[in-house]
Amino acid sequence: MLNEAVDRHIELYRSMGFKYKVQAYMLHSFADFAESRSEQFIRTDTVLEWATSAPSIRQRYNRLLTVRRLACALKAENEQHQVPPADVFGHAPKRRRTCHIFTQDEIDRLLRTAAQLTSRRSIQPVTFRALLSLIAATGLRVSEALKLQLSDIIEDGLLIRATKFQKSRLVPLHETASHGLQQYLATPKRTKTITATVFVSKRGTPIPYSTANQTFLYLARSAGLRPGPGLGGCRIQDLRHTFAVRSLEQCAGDRKAVARQMAALSTYLGHAHVSDTYWYLQATPKLLRDVAEAAEALHQGGKQ
Repeated sequence: MLNEAVDRHIELYRSMGFKYKVQAYMLHSFADFAESRSEQFIRTDTVLEWATSAPSIRQRYNRLLTVRRLACALKAENEQHQVPPADVFGHAPKRRRTCHIFTQDEIDRLLRTAAQLTSRRSIQPVTFRALLSLIAATGLRVSEALKLQLSDIIEDGLLIRATKFQKSRLVPLHETASHGLQQYLATPKRTKTITATVFVSKRGTPIPYSTANQTFLYLARSAGLRPGPGLGGCRIQDLRHTFAVRSLEQCAGDRKAVARQMAALSTYLGHAHVSDTYWYLQATPKLLRDVAEAAEALHQGGKQ
């Protein structure tokens, strides 16, 4: 019974454009846990026991809130469902993982290393070099770059379809980025591939995200930009963060220009809220120094 209710709940969220993958996994995990006890309704004690089995405080908090949303919806249909309190674990602090902002030299090292990929790996050197170059030059999400189709390359740039928030947008291409992409498409390996996907593996198939990620980690370690496996370091999505930060740095010192660039960049990157873009202001010392100077001037009554 609970798993059926979970399926309806997931279907509702997905009909509104949410992918709801992680939440779906968690909800079915809880439903299996509750049904193993022959429980047909959500009980607070069961939710808390299941949630506290997670290995970290943040995961426990996420489990609790995810099931709580389900409980609120189901209680409206049947009073026998219980809604656990939202603050039973306290309030989880919002954290962002610190991103790595690449220097131009580091990006160049990555691209040179990509060009030297061995034949044992599933991605051709020319393919991965082109993929990294495009992400660095446009700030695309990795998933967006991997899903690009030949028909998405138009005269005005790249048409990014059904993005993270189920929206489409046009991403203009600088002349050098467009030239680099066309060079890749003209390579023998790509011209002999009938797949409509832009970036393909050696077998001519679309590149899975996991493969792109693992290849990047291998490259970053080979280029001396990451320590050994499991020790953290730069990630492939940090190329997107770097693009955003460098774009804002060009406006540093001009508050009005930053405000205009912020709105344009938010749309360009496909952010759902401009507040997601404002986070980049604290990403480098240069931008953070500007924020501090603006705050100090405001405190002293200076005109901004």
